Parts: sequence; C-alpha cells; structure tokens
Amino acid sequence: MLTRHLLKQASTCRHFLLNSKTSSPLLTKSLLFSSSSSSSPESQSPTTTFVDDKVTDQYPSSTSISIDRSDLYNPPDHSHEPTSESELVKHLKGIIKFRGGPISVAEYMEEVLTNPKFGFYISRDVFGTEGDFITSPEVSQMFGEMVGVWAMCLWEQMGRPKQVNLVELGPGRGTLMADLLRGASKFKSFTESLHVHLVECSPTLQKLQHHNLKCLDEDDNGDGVEKRTISTLAGTLVSWHALLEQVPSGLPSIIIAHEFYDALPVHQFQRASRGWCEKMVDVSEDSMFRFVLSPQPTPATLYLMKRCKWAAPEEIEKLSHIEVCPKAMDLTHAIADRIGCDGGGALIIDYGLNGVVSDSLQAIRKHKFINILDNPGSADLSAYVDFASIRHSAEEVSADISVHGPITQSQFLGALGINFRVESLLQNCTDEQADSLRTGYWRLVGEGEAPFWEGPDEQVPIGMGTRYLAMAIVNTKQGVPVPFQ
Repeated sequence: MLTRHLLKQASTCRHFLLNSKTSSPLLTKSLLFSSSSSSSPESQSPTTTFVDDKVTDQYPSSTSISIDRSDLYNPPDHSHEPTSESELVKHLKGIIKFRGGPISVAEYMEEVLTNPKFGFYISRDVFGTEGDFITSPEVSQMFGEMVGVWAMCLWEQMGRPKQVNLVELGPGRGTLMADLLRGASKFKSFTESLHVHLVECSPTLQKLQHHNLKCLDEDDNGDGVEKRTISTLAGTLVSWHALLEQVPSGLPSIIIAHEFYDALPVHQFQRASRGWCEKMVDVSEDSMFRFVLSPQPTPATLYLMKRCKWAAPEEIEKLSHIEVCPKAMDLTHAIADRIGCDGGGALIIDYGLNGVVSDSLQAIRKHKFINILDNPGSADLSAYVDFASIRHSAEEVSADISVHGPITQSQFLGALGINFRVESLLQNCTDEQADSLRTGYWRLVGEGEAPFWEGPDEQVPIGMGTRYLAMAIVNTKQGVPVPFQ
C-alpha cells in the first residue's frame, strides 16, 4: 500500500520536475500533490551543479568521589602514539581536575565539538572529501532541490503566506540552502516571501555560508538601521543566529534540521549490578582519558527515567546501554512550541532509529572511525538520533502540532520525484557528469554498495537511503505534509 501511494505521489511530481522552466502558477498544481486533504559517511566522487534543469543539578556535589569500575565495559585501546597535548585536551583535563572527578560523556562531547576556542566545528571546514565526513547536500544538488520541493509544498498548504521564516539548523557549508534557493528561484511568489535564518555558531562556517549563498551586504548608511544581507541566488534576506531562540517569532516558520540532531551531546547509561549508571569521562593515572561509571544518580537520570517511560518494558529489558539526549528533547520542545504558536512546520532528516538508542556514539576523522577518546577535537563526534523521543517530546508540548514519520530518506526523496529529476539532468550532461549524477543518486536513495560501480573497491558508493530517516512536525492547520500522507 505504501509503495503504491509513493509511486502515485512521484508520478504527480514528474510534471513539475521535467518542466523546470514553468511559471509559479504551475506550483499549485504540480507541487502541492494532495495538500487539499488538510551514517556512516563515505568518500565521494566529484559533483556538478546544474542550474535550471537545560538540566538542573538536584544532587549535591562532593569533594571526594569514589569511582566504581567493576561493571564498566572496557573500550578499545587508543590508536594514537603519545603526542604533546592540545589546548583542548589541557582544557578538558582542567575541568576534570577542578571538579574533583569525571565529567559526563555529554559534556565531553559538547566541549569537543563546540568549545568557543578549540571546538571541532568552530574553526574549520569539516565537510566534503577534504574534510572529515560527507553529508547528503555535498553528495548531490538533487538533495537540496527535493527539500526545496517539500518546503514549497508546505508553503502552499500554509496558504501561501506573504512572510515566512525559512530556518536551517546547522547549515554546514550552506550547500543545502544554496541548492534549495537556486532550484526555487523561478517561483518568485515563494522566494519573495522568505527570510532565510541560518542557525550557526561557527564564525568560519558563517563566512563559508555567506560565500556559497552568494550574499551581498548592503552599505551601512549610518541611520542606525541594521545592515541587510541578500542572497543573490533568489533575492532573499539572510540572517545568522547562534541559537534558534534568537530567530524572531511571530511569523510562520519552515524549519530544516538536516544532520543536526546527531551532533547534540548525549548522555550514556550502562546497566550495572546496582542498576543504571551514567558513563563518565575521567583521567587515568597515566594521564589518558578513560570511561568510568558514576557512583550515584546524576541530573541526567531524570531524562533517562522519562525516556524509559516512553518505551515498552520489553524494549528496555533487552538493553545494556541507553543513550539519552536532553538537548534534543529541549530543542524539539522549542520547535513544537514555535510551530504550534506561529504556524509552519519542521523537517528533520538524520541517521537514527525509531526507538531507544543504545551504544551508538562514534568518532570520525578523515572518513575513518576512531576511538572517541583519541585526541579530542581532531574528529567529529555523533550519535544515532532517537526519532521516537523526538515524537514524544513534540507531542507533550502542544496539542496544535502533529508529527509524521519517520520514513526512510529513500521513500522521502522518491515520493518527491528525485527519480524524474535525475532523468531530466541526465539528458543534458557529459559522460563524466552522468557518472557523478548516478553515484550521487545512489548515495542518496540506494542501500549498500552500488551494483553498477566499476572503479576501485575502496571508492564504491554506499547508499544512505535506508540509513537516514525523515520526520515532519507541522501545525495541525496545515494538514498532513507531503509526502507523509
């Protein structure tokens, strides 16, 4: 039944995708579909762009902490040779020494990724073949284009509002937003309604986004009015913010969170003889980082209790490890509250599970997995997203929102018409461009190794179509969003 429905959705989209030069009135008929009815990253081949076609501490601190290691799972040995300590390593050890005991995995993860001076994301470009991992927008322009189709469909269901906040959380290089705006640029009524808000904490990436969105800054005329930035891709206003809370409210919002939730810090719990204990990061006698178990309940235990209440007892009984992400729950609360009050919707695409996540935290450096305690700050840390937790977090905030999915990325993109888009692009490209398109298409919607690959085995494209899931949170007034009907 699902397959038949997705095929029906895709066939409806074909007319739009094969007629990219049509004017905006076609959007209602070709993009709306049925709106009236209310990872692990791999190496990448070169791509071509085609134009047109919070936790409260309820436990007292102690000056002396006893560490229990009897039930602790021993992680693999470090893979690096002894080297001089980085500033981040010194900073982390300083925190542990000042506290008089270990820190949570979540705090370790947050410092490693977003420390204002030494964080992994703060001062470098970590995306693409020359970075540490590749995301879907870096694989093919078609990903951003299909997300743009989804956004325009939602805009139609919202009644074509004259002003909309288009918000992206963690935009990376800005590739997704650039492809979205470029693909939607012909639909002036849509693009003219947009004010793009990029939620990004890295100054380095903000500059890269400014460049890739081909932004122009208006001259400061000294009248005290804030200077405006315009993306020349579609003539839209662009603003940057460090937090979602800084994005102005009062207007309907379309929020995109692609591979954002996976980088939010997780607390890890391990089942021991005395029950669930939080896994912590400490410094050993030889001055190396190691895992220990908390000897008493921690503030994050409250979130663990909440997560277990949302799950079936048999689901918890079979697990020896559980990961919870308080920041993901809090972020979802903020998104759901905004959408419930102002209207609009959110699209979340990430790798994860529709259920309790166990021991998934991983470190990736130069496209290879390493020990997560190995030379912190030199590798990306990420964890599987708990989509069931997102659903419960959203639904407990507002009765004015509805949650749809998750469905696989392959189902999501297929129903929006990526098959027809690739066919259209293949008609006007070189052989080299065609190879790049097929490889990018497989990475987005395929599963496992590409059967057509004839190149080196170590470069075989790996499909992400079933590894990644898509979920939507929308205001109930908009009905069921495409393609979750």
